[in-house]
Amino acid sequence: MPLSSPQPRERLHLRRVSYEGFARADGLFDIDAHLNDSKDRDYPLAMGNRSKDIPVHEMRIRVTIDRSFNVIDIEATTEQMPYPGHCNTIGPEYKKLIGANLMRGFRKAIAEHMGGVKGCTHLSELLGYLPTAAVQTFAGLKRETEGWGDKKPFQLDACHALDTRGEAARLYYPKWYVGKEATTV
Repeated sequence: MPLSSPQPRERLHLRRVSYEGFARADGLFDIDAHLNDSKDRDYPLAMGNRSKDIPVHEMRIRVTIDRSFNVIDIEATTEQMPYPGHCNTIGPEYKKLIGANLMRGFRKAIAEHMGGVKGCTHLSELLGYLPTAAVQTFAGLKRETEGWGDKKPFQLDACHALDTRGEAARLYYPKWYVGKEATTV
């Protein structure tokens, strides 16, 4: 169902965020994240007026992971920013996240190592969605209902639709269904 029709309005800001997942020749995986903030009119900044044709923010992050979601390497760069010479100096600090695992406490690691003045709000926000982007990168490499050996598929019990006590689990993941009585599809 689509959103309701809005009241008359004028757009002031546009944020575009994208994630791309890649399989590398060496068996590792790269997730490239990109954030672009732009305005629909010229606007004032502390450093002076900024043309609407120049993004407020243009940021990129590449995180290299292994098949177990461990962060092997990370690069972060800020190409457009409101405070040149300041915003664009924090990128190398994100290497502190090397060794973290995207599926076990990654958002906590971001807050701990890069929260507040230790990092950039926008780069850290961009990293926040990286775990689900990585999951989607791996989706399709193996039939999702099989799991990984005897390990339950990671998506089960991660949202309301895939509650192992529910109907979707009974229908599509009968091996992992824990409701009344598991049945086969």
